[in-house]
Formats: sequence, structure tokens, C-alpha cells
Amino acid sequence: MVANRGEIALRVVRACRDAGIASVVAHSGRDRDTEAVRLADESVQIGPSTPAKSYLNAAAIIQAALQTGAEAVHPGYGFLSENPDFADACERAGVVFVGPSAATIERLGSKVEARALMSEAEVPLLPGSPGTVGPSAALEVAERIGFPVIVKASAGGGGLGMRVIDGPGGFEDAFRATRATAGTLFGDPRVYVEKYLETARHVEIQVLCDGHGGAVHLGTRDCSLQRRHQKLVEEAPAPGLPTAVLDEMGEAARRGAVLAGYRGACTFEFVVHPDGSYYFLEVNCRIQVEHPVTELITGIDIVQEQLRVAAGEPLSVTQEDVDPRGVAIECRINAEDPDRDFAPAPGRIEEFVPAAGPFVRVDSYVRPGYQVPAEYDSLLAKLVVWAPDRDGACARMERALSEFRLSGPNVRTTREFLAAVIDHPDFRDATHSTSLVESWWCEPTPDEPEVPAPE
Repeated sequence: MVANRGEIALRVVRACRDAGIASVVAHSGRDRDTEAVRLADESVQIGPSTPAKSYLNAAAIIQAALQTGAEAVHPGYGFLSENPDFADACERAGVVFVGPSAATIERLGSKVEARALMSEAEVPLLPGSPGTVGPSAALEVAERIGFPVIVKASAGGGGLGMRVIDGPGGFEDAFRATRATAGTLFGDPRVYVEKYLETARHVEIQVLCDGHGGAVHLGTRDCSLQRRHQKLVEEAPAPGLPTAVLDEMGEAARRGAVLAGYRGACTFEFVVHPDGSYYFLEVNCRIQVEHPVTELITGIDIVQEQLRVAAGEPLSVTQEDVDPRGVAIECRINAEDPDRDFAPAPGRIEEFVPAAGPFVRVDSYVRPGYQVPAEYDSLLAKLVVWAPDRDGACARMERALSEFRLSGPNVRTTREFLAAVIDHPDFRDATHSTSLVESWWCEPTPDEPEVPAPE
């Protein structure tokens, strides 16, 4: 059973078909006519369009799995994908959860506990508080490690529940606001403090682990092009960094996953200083939106590996088999208006012509006539290209973006903005950082985004 929507639901259905596995899509009333439903062997409606009554309704999903005879549930990303209670409920119902155990999700889902575990695995950590703290202790930590600092929700994720604070003035108010946001979004108001690196790169490592002692990392992805801590462009491998540093990060991530007893696909996220030093940020216990760039440079189907591991089989590859080649870049095309601070811009799609040609991949679920809903995240398509080298990948992405057409009344997308990003000299020179978009395109803001992104 695929318990998700949009492009990731369609991605999992296709992986199942390639593997000869029958699929059932659990969908909301809004999504009854989507491509994932059309291509699946079976579908079942689990609730109305409201996420709380459909894709976040664990009981309805499990009941649907039992009624349709599904042996396993793939949660995709977002929604219940990192919910330990849902993973536990699946296990108690006799349905395999395609992901790690509930205990692993709970441990790594707490950023504070994850930091402690990574310290044990000798993975470098940013200076910060040893655990969650109150406002007075947080200020003491901030003054000791030096501003700017970032206050983060212990249970946070997806770029939400965090705030950068530049100095002691107004620190307590900003701290309390972040704690209130964390309580509202995640049901857990606990926060901690870390040093904030203003010109850092965001680099992550894809890791796969099975239950038979197999554990591999699939190299790096650069996810530095962000707005409000949410990703816009990703590429693999991370450019402009020494090979020795990238190899060391990969081994650190693999070591941390093994110590955590991980099973399935996970992503270790790091922040990398211009001097080459790197520091652990968090672990994502699910498939990532940007997994296609890793698939294109390694030739490994990450979703199929998830299914293998969930079925109790060993990974199909060892570390020696992983041989990344070339460069892949992914652009997220969202229903947002970059000229209005990336405000959501849903509407009816009248024209949809995806890019094509050699080494171009488009992961999308939309079609002409589709009404982009306001209830869900704004991701419409992932445009991904591969080339033997980075210059070729940038040129191919420019061509693919120029060919890609998606329009309709009131619908605005990030396509033209992404073309400007790919052409930006800092990106071309691989000197970009996480601050590029907000310093170049829009005014920095500490506010939470109006609509949560997929991750």
C-alpha cells in the first residue's frame, strides 16, 4: 500500500511495477483521479481532502491495508513517514512498515538524542547546548559559542521550527516564539541551540542499511540552494569540495547509521564550512524528495532497495559496487510565485509539456486539466538531468527548463526563477551557500512559511 500522494505516490507505484509487486494506493477524496490511482493495481479512499482526515489518519490507512490484503505500507515522505506511532501501529497490525523501527524513528527523530548518538559515533557536531534548554540557559550557550545561533525544535523537520538569532537583543522573545511554534507544529515545545554558519553549504549523504549487516552510503548531494531552510535545487555529487572530505562524510554517515541499528533508506544531513570542516545536522528516516539525483549517478533504484529491505532481503549492492558517475541536478518546480515571496499559487493547469531528450527525467503527477489543490504542498514536478560533467549538467538543465511548460489561470511556478538560479555565477562556480537565495532574490525573514513543503 502506498500511503501518500503526488509524485512520490506515483514513484513508488512505478517501483512496485518494475519489481513485479502489486500496489494499492490509499488516497483522499481530492486525489481520486490522480495518475498514481490510475496506474496502481487497486485504490481505496481513506478520507476527504483534509490531510488530518486522510493522509494523517493512521487508523484509516491501516484498516485499508488490512481490507485490501496489503502486506506492507510505504509512507513516502512527509505525512506519517517519520511518525513512530504509525510505524508501531503497522507492526502491531501485522503490516510491514517500509522504513526503520518505531524505536529508531523516535530516537533519531529527536534532534537532541540524534546529536548524542552521533557524538558516540564520533561524527562531528556543531557547538551548542548539550540538550534542550530554557531561555536563560539558551542565552548563556549563545553567548559562549558566539552569535549568530540557530534555535531548533528537538522534534522539528522540513525546515520548520527553527529561527536564526543574530544577537542578544530580543533573544528571549525570539526563543519563546520558536518554542511556541515547535509546540504548535510538532506537539513538542522543546528546543536547543546550535552555532549558525552563515556561509555554509548543506550537504547530505544517502545511506542504505539492511537487517543482515549490510550498510552502504551512496555519495553526497548538495542541497544548499534553499529559501527559509527549504530546498529548491539539489545536485549529486556535491561540487567544489575535496574528495577526501566527501569520502570522510560518507563513512561518518555509514558509521552513524550502523550504530543506530538503522534499517532501510535514510539521509544524513551536514553543514559544511568553507574551510572544509563539516558538522552533523540531522537524520531523515525516510526517502528524500531529492533521491533521483543519487539514482542517476549510481544507477541504484533507492525505492526498490527500500522494498527489498522491508521484505527481509539483503541489499543488492555492497560499498564496493557503488561507483558514482557524472553529475545530476534536480530543480523543484512548485506552484509558487517567486515575485511574491514564494506565495502558494494553486489553480487549474491548462498546459503541461514536460521537458524530454537525452538524460532528462521528470517526476510529476500533474496533467492538463488538473486542479492544483491548496490543501497540500506546492510541489508539481521534479526536473532532473544527468551529464558526464557539471558544465554539461548545467547546460542540459538550462535547456530542459526552457522546454518545460506548465501554465493555467492563476497558476505560477518557480521555473523562471530556477533558470535564473542555474545561471547565477555563484552556482556556476560552486561557491554558493545556504544564504544565496535570500540574500539575492528575497528579503530574509524569520517567519515560518505559510504552507509546509514536502520536507
